[in-house]
Amino acid sequence: MDRGNHFLLRKVHSLLGIIPLGLFLIWHLYVNSIALMGAEVYDSVVNGLMGIMGFPYVLFVELFFIFIPLIIHGVYGMYIAYTSNYNVGTYGYARNWAFAVQRISGVILFFFLIWHVWHLRLAHVIFGTPINFDTMAGIVASPFALGFFILGIISAAYHFANGIWGFLITWGITVGPKSQKVVAVATTALFFVLSFVGVRAILAFV
Repeated sequence: MDRGNHFLLRKVHSLLGIIPLGLFLIWHLYVNSIALMGAEVYDSVVNGLMGIMGFPYVLFVELFFIFIPLIIHGVYGMYIAYTSNYNVGTYGYARNWAFAVQRISGVILFFFLIWHVWHLRLAHVIFGTPINFDTMAGIVASPFALGFFILGIISAAYHFANGIWGFLITWGITVGPKSQKVVAVATTALFFVLSFVGVRAILAFV
């Protein structure tokens, strides 16, 4: 791949990871957290959101602001993961580990999202499977599914939080070691917060 095209794709890839996908992740975790308030409240909120799907242009928004960015970010991310050089065995620095875990979490997330979208969004469109508390409870009743959900949530939290650190460097916002260190601390805290919120939300369906 031409170096200039690769640089441009890296910038687009990092941007899509923050906007819109990162914002969608935060919103999705918030909606799932409503399950903590009980099945009736959760179903009421989700039914309201599903009702919006009938509005004009919503499908356009979902396609061009969620699914297409997700496909571009995911496919190119898999290419990056496949072509990256991993040297944590030789240089065990924190950022080397972060580099490796970022790509590992991306691979996990890639397959988790395929599984997740199939079991909910596509199953709803193709088979009419309802998206509600009982459906989620039925999925996570399987120990494998629950474990995969937890792994997927933690992977998403890490990939997004650490991705912010990379995004700020890629776009020339944090250029010095001091600013990068401050952002590293902040994004580590964000990772733990998002992981806690996400895992607590999925356990509400158990």
